[in-house]
Amino acid sequence: MSRKAPPASRPRQAGTLKKVAAKTVIKTAAKPATKARVRKTAAKAVPAKKRASATRPKRWSEAEVHEAFSRFRAANPEPKGELEHLNNFTLLVAVVLSAQATDAGVNKATRSLFPVADTPEKMLALGEDGLREHIKTIGLYRAKAKNVIALSEQLIANHDGEVPRTREELEALPGVGRKTANVVLNIAFGEKTIAVDTHLFRVGNRTYLAPGDTPLAVEMELLRVVPDEFMRHAHHWLILHGRYTCIARKPRCEVCIINDLCRWPEKTVFMNP
Repeated sequence: MSRKAPPASRPRQAGTLKKVAAKTVIKTAAKPATKARVRKTAAKAVPAKKRASATRPKRWSEAEVHEAFSRFRAANPEPKGELEHLNNFTLLVAVVLSAQATDAGVNKATRSLFPVADTPEKMLALGEDGLREHIKTIGLYRAKAKNVIALSEQLIANHDGEVPRTREELEALPGVGRKTANVVLNIAFGEKTIAVDTHLFRVGNRTYLAPGDTPLAVEMELLRVVPDEFMRHAHHWLILHGRYTCIARKPRCEVCIINDLCRWPEKTVFMNP
């Protein structure tokens, strides 16, 4: 018995083909370009690095950096750190205690401490419990008391009771990091170091004098751009500037002596030098 051949497919009518073609055109047609889409497309066309650099402030020139520090020197020729101390050992202790604390708060506690414990030997005689009683108004006082007693032991054992004058030896002491070592090296031994605290970190980035994502990056940039004649006091000038003028919440632009050099785009007052 012979099988029937399958019916041949019928050709589509002309009208049907037109409808299919119309749908395809509508589906694939480009959407009308909007302003937002044009801007987005243009932004993608520019490399990310170039877009970022276009929004960054202009870097300070050598002349501008020199001018800024000349003004700081004229206003305060011999800036001093605000931590009270009697000798190199009490300076070291005060800086260790100042971590995450104010200088005023540390000074209030050490005014009764240092007269009775101004050497590593006397600090050990006071003991950890006795030290805690003196510094209990300072944040993290328990951990700090432990570190001060431990560093006093190491000073006696390894340095004849004296504060060492190299970064490596200082940073090997309990509770001493790079910032603490920089402060001690600068104040006690006159080294040209820069200790980047929260104030100096803010000033470096806000003014764009020394921008950086980390305290170390800001420190390295300042060491690169600050003229050698100003290095001895540079970190004191910048810390004091951040503490009393370029403050965190509402900077006092109206009294800032480097206002006209500052790159901060939100300056409230613009002044001539």
